[in-house]
Amino acid sequence: MGEYFAEITARFGFEVGTALDDAASAFAPPRGRFVVAGPDDAPLACGAVQFLDADRAEIKRMWVSPDARGRGLARALLAHLESLIVEAGRTESLLDTNSSLTSAVSLYESSGYSSVPDYNGNADADVWFAKPLG
Repeated sequence: MGEYFAEITARFGFEVGTALDDAASAFAPPRGRFVVAGPDDAPLACGAVQFLDADRAEIKRMWVSPDARGRGLARALLAHLESLIVEAGRTESLLDTNSSLTSAVSLYESSGYSSVPDYNGNADADVWFAKPLG
């Protein structure tokens, strides 16, 4: 996640603060899940799911290494995170992002996510999405 935080800090001024430490508890079972794709010493992608309540979960910290982009890994990672939400019995996926991350916004829109009002007060986000999962 260090590379993820470095990239979003450079892209739109994200302040890491305690986010890395917070992730350790927020994305650990039973509150959530964290996944990494690729070898431990050179991860290609990561992402997390945080369970919000009995029906909803939020996708967080999705990142694909610049060297691995353009190969469909982000779409596959998103699908895997959605499957974790369904396996956990939740029926709705939520996520937020910053509109400067145009590739992410395009991915979410093309994957069936619809724009929704701010649901979490995240000061670093300026777009929010939801998708019903079957």
